Formats: sequence, structure tokens, C-alpha cells
Amino acid sequence: MSHSLLVISRQSPWSGPGAREALDIALAGGTFDLPIALAFLDDGVFQLSAGQQPAAVQQKDLGANLQALPLFGVQALYASQRSLEERGLGDSPLNLEVQRLDDAQLRDLIDRYDQVITL
Repeated sequence: MSHSLLVISRQSPWSGPGAREALDIALAGGTFDLPIALAFLDDGVFQLSAGQQPAAVQQKDLGANLQALPLFGVQALYASQRSLEERGLGDSPLNLEVQRLDDAQLRDLIDRYDQVITL
């Protein structure tokens, strides 16, 4: 029996391993044909910010991993509109196409998935 999985990424790309781990879980789930979605909340929306320079803070670029998500079957990508706005990204172009959701839509999204992992 196939279970659906929602991965919620809440950490910025430079605050530690959480952002990379969330992406790794989503990519791994996609390789097993698991119905999977990835949502960016809180500081996790910084992963979507265009024009990042991770080398300036001695971090690896997550951009290639983000762009690979659809190739691994992770088509359902979401971001919290409130988180984007609170961090000055509300109207900014993002480096990945995501569906922007308000708080009520996020609650509904979480309820639709069998398993939810938050990093």
C-alpha cells in the first residue's frame, strides 16, 4: 500500500543541515514513486530566493537539488505566502515554481497527506 508523504522544510539553506536533509528525503521518496510533496515554511522559504551566493557563507548551493525535484517525481511544491511576505519575498521572483498557500490552505494540505515530516 502506497502512503503519501509531505516534507515540510522550515530551515534556511545556510542554518544547518535541515534544508539539505529535507531535500534529500523528498528526492529519495520521489525515486520510489511515493506520492510526495514539499512545502517551504518559515525560514525555509529562503531556499527559494533567487540569486543566492552560498559560497559567501561557506555553504553548498542547494539550487541544483531544488531544480532536480521534478525530475525525481516531486511535482507538488508549495510555499507559505505569509512566510514569503514576512521575509520580504512576497513579490520576489523565486528560483523554483511553487504554489503559494495561505494558512488555511496549508492546514488543508497537511491533512491530505498520510505522513508528514518537518525539518
